[in-house]
Amino acid sequence: MKQSNKHPFSVIHPEAQIHDTVQVGPFTTIYEDVIIEEGTWIGSNVTIFPGARIGKHCKIFPGAVIAGDPQDLKYNNEYTTVEIGNYVTIRECVTINKGTEYSYKTIVGNNTLIMAYSHIAHDCIIGNNVVIANATNMAGHVIIDDFAIIGGMTAIHQFCKIGKHVIVQGGSLIRKDIPPYVKVGREPLIFEGLNLVGLKRRGFPNEDIETIKDIYRVYYGNGMNISQATSKVEECFPETIYKNEIINFIKNSQRGIVKGYASNSFSDSDSESE
Repeated sequence: MKQSNKHPFSVIHPEAQIHDTVQVGPFTTIYEDVIIEEGTWIGSNVTIFPGARIGKHCKIFPGAVIAGDPQDLKYNNEYTTVEIGNYVTIRECVTINKGTEYSYKTIVGNNTLIMAYSHIAHDCIIGNNVVIANATNMAGHVIIDDFAIIGGMTAIHQFCKIGKHVIVQGGSLIRKDIPPYVKVGREPLIFEGLNLVGLKRRGFPNEDIETIKDIYRVYYGNGMNISQATSKVEECFPETIYKNEIINFIKNSQRGIVKGYASNSFSDSDSESE
């Protein structure tokens, strides 16, 4: 990389592969076996350990630690990585751990925002266009799908999965899987309806939103168990991408989906802001 883009008080291992356009701030340490692509900005006091793969035009703010060893007692120094996509913003003091032999990698998708003091543990998979608000903490093997928004100070149990276009209230404790397109909140965590604000902002047609809402009425509004509700949805609803995504998510859930619902879950208004 160009010396003009490297602060003289930074420490960069000569075997690190860093594009000439990458900017590195003071007191940052970048170890060997690191790849950083073009246009990325790295602030001061950042630590990037071996195994980091960082894409184009990312921003990594002071105090972040990328590709630290997993906080998993089963980890035995096997070779693993962190793979971060393009246009990712990682704010102050975020920690992202490498994978373990379970999957050998931790993944963060494109255009994702990870706010300050959040922790992404080993073997997590974060999708594209995800927002993770301040001080969110997730255990290992968590999956967060595209366009999900996680409110600040949320704690996520290991192996939980959060579906596409979900919005989670800040301060939540997530112990179960959260199916796509919904809003969840309260303690214990319950279904509070669809993420109407998010779906409308992203251009979902009203008829599609109504279809999704009708499917979730079966799951949360009819007093059926999950198997009964799934059978009814399979039988009574025409084939759509939304039906298939919801059913497949629920059928493949290892921890079970969030239960309980708010009395106004199926109202036509949503005052929640993103």
